Parts: sequence; structure tokens; C-alpha cells
Amino acid sequence: MDAILPLFSDPAAWAALIALVVMEVVLGIDNLIFISILSNKLPEDQRQRVRRIGIGLALVMRLALLSIIAWLVGLTQPVFEIWGNEFSWKDLILIAGGLFLVWKATKEIHHSVDPVPSEHHDLLDKKDVVISNAGAAIVQIILLDLVFSIDSILTAVGMTEHLPIMVIAVIVSVTVMLLAADPLANFINKNPTVVMLALGFLLMIGMVLIADGFGFHVPKGYIYAAMAFSAGVEALNMAARKRQAKAAADKAGS
Repeated sequence: MDAILPLFSDPAAWAALIALVVMEVVLGIDNLIFISILSNKLPEDQRQRVRRIGIGLALVMRLALLSIIAWLVGLTQPVFEIWGNEFSWKDLILIAGGLFLVWKATKEIHHSVDPVPSEHHDLLDKKDVVISNAGAAIVQIILLDLVFSIDSILTAVGMTEHLPIMVIAVIVSVTVMLLAADPLANFINKNPTVVMLALGFLLMIGMVLIADGFGFHVPKGYIYAAMAFSAGVEALNMAARKRQAKAAADKAGS
């Protein structure tokens, strides 16, 4: 505690903390979208519990990784080379996580745009009960929590050298995720077109993770600007549909 108090008397430490909290919250959006989409496929009485578990695991993983920062930073050291390209354990983890995200998003998009014929509905429902149970959802969340946690902590290490600042930023960002989880999941669940947009985000994030793993670094600002623009367009579409529905209802009533 004696070492922490002088640290926060430094304005530069507060500036680093604010910048890191903002960055961690933004990076947590990817994680939160995945958890929301996955939990919405579960029975309603299990959704909130799975979201809480997923976000709690994200916090545990981030704090655990902070406790082994020296080892974590070592993951960025090259372990082998192929055709002149060096790969570290971090690169391999990002590639694996990106491939998983691309596979998961593609599978969900295919399920949405290619409905199963009615005679197979019962079989599909039984299959979904087996695949989309809480345990399977939590396992998938753990895998992506690990990928996003490593990315998040390495970002924190690159922004500040002070461990207390990293810990506070992680706790604040995960708290924001916890508060936003239910409203975001409910919003996605009530707006089918938003589900497709969110799946598109996951597909894009997966491709960015793969590109990062192969050494092609796409500035995060471009990614989040594209996501914000797409979300803005979808908000306009939703407003237009709402006005059209209201106009149609008024016309039918008159």
C-alpha cells in the first residue's frame, strides 16, 4: 500500500490509468459480444448465469496472467520460423483463437441464412439441446477468454510498467463488462438483424486475430471505427423500420 499511494500522486500515473481503462473496455467489447451471442442460444433460465461465469472467468484469467507477466511477455519470443516468418506462442494462440472465431461465426451465420427444412426441426432441436448446453457454452467461452485475455494483458504491458495500474484497469474494465452484459445480450436477442451484425463483427475480429498471428498488424482504431460505422448504419435502419411500422399501424387504425 505504501508503494501504491506515491504512484497515484503522479499525474502521469492517472493519465496512464485512464488511457488503459478505456483501452481495456474497448478490447472487452469483442469478448462481450461473443459471450452474449453464445449465451443467447441457451435456455432463458441459464443465460444470465453463463454470462456471469464467462465474465468472471475473464477477470480470473486476466489477473492470473498479470501474476505471471514475465512468462507472458516471453510468449512473444519467436519459437520457430517458416519461409522467413517467425512465429511465437502468442502468434499461435492468436491464430488458433481467430480460426475458432471464424468457424463459430460462419457456423452461426449459416444457421441463420440457411433454415433447416421443417421435417428436420425436431432432430435439430434435439441436437441443439446436446450441443448448446451450459457446459459446452462455458468451454467455448473459456477458450476465447484466454485469447482475449492474453491480447488484453499484453496491451496493458505495452502501455504501462506499473502492475497496480494494470490490475485496477483490468478490474474496472471487467466490471463494465459485467454491467453491460445483460443489456447488450437482451438487445441482441430482441433484434435479429443486430445478431447478424454482431456475427459479422466476430468474423472480422477472427480474421484480424489471424492476420496478427501472421505478422500483419491491423491498427485497432480502424477496426473499431468500422464497427462503430456499421452499428450507426444499423441504428438508422432500426429507426426507419420502427417509423414504417408505426406509419402502417396508424394507417390501419384510421
